[in-house]
Amino acid sequence: MFTTLQQFLSLWKHESAQTARVLAELTDESLDWQMGERQRTVGELAWHIVVSQREIVGKAGLGFEAPEKSVQQPVHASEILVAYRRAASALAETVELSWTDASLAIEDAIYGMRWTRGYMLSVMLLHEGHHRGQLTVLIRQAGLKVPGVYGPSGDEG
Repeated sequence: MFTTLQQFLSLWKHESAQTARVLAELTDESLDWQMGERQRTVGELAWHIVVSQREIVGKAGLGFEAPEKSVQQPVHASEILVAYRRAASALAETVELSWTDASLAIEDAIYGMRWTRGYMLSVMLLHEGHHRGQLTVLIRQAGLKVPGVYGPSGDEG
């Protein structure tokens, strides 16, 4: 749980850069790849990462420029990457301008529970990391190179 904006912003800068590195490996052809018929495609999972930022943080009343869940997934991998980078940047900027360290202790009703905003930001980061990990497995299976996230990957030598 974050108790200061700087804690979140520092980690978000690093983590969002790692997510962007993974998304940058996607190709248009890879977006339709999926492990099984009841599983998300690479594109659906990547787009879920993009729209979840606004979805989760919006539960605490913070609005920022990012695609909503109802926006259809782009057909080009480059568009997903651009949307992610814009949303991640807008999220950081809006949190920094709109909230204070003290506001991270405010509780909001989120998904039927009471979460402090500091906790909600932690959950949002963990949620993104979880799906980023899933995405690295899928892109490996789709024949793409996996970039290192917390150290080099086997594809990086």
